[in-house]
Amino acid sequence: MDQFEVTVYYLETRSPPNETIPPPRDDLTVVLAQKPTVPYYRFLYDTVGRAYYWNTRSKLSDEELSAWITDPRNKLHVLFAAGVPAGFAELDYRVENEVEITQFGLMPEFIGQGLGKYFLNWTLHEAWRSHPERVWLHTCTADHPAALPNYLKAGFVLYKTTKKLKDRR
Repeated sequence: MDQFEVTVYYLETRSPPNETIPPPRDDLTVVLAQKPTVPYYRFLYDTVGRAYYWNTRSKLSDEELSAWITDPRNKLHVLFAAGVPAGFAELDYRVENEVEITQFGLMPEFIGQGLGKYFLNWTLHEAWRSHPERVWLHTCTADHPAALPNYLKAGFVLYKTTKKLKDRR
């Protein structure tokens, strides 16, 4: 398999956001996918992550993925614009007193419209509703170039950096 090296950035925040960012347009809504199906999840994950070599979940069998996405401690929130999926955020509550944002991104057609800043702020407010000690995530140099700057602007602080090999698919 063809691989390349990436730098992985681990970021955390230990306090909720100070502000609420209003939606940049009025046709946005965020929906909790209460019983996501494997094909629906794969559609979201593959569409958002294809350009950034997201492949960890793609390697899971349908049974493994189903167990993950239907775990009640894992919440899938889908951003809709004018009734169609524009992005998604996945929050993992499995570790006590923390929330991991395991997936976050926009569909390619919706990048550059100001939705990322709004949706990240919405996601952080949602994560802090459970009153964790910290909210954390990781990103890497293969992700969208605006990812790391946006996380830092949203209040995340870098706490660890590593290198790893990533499959091109």
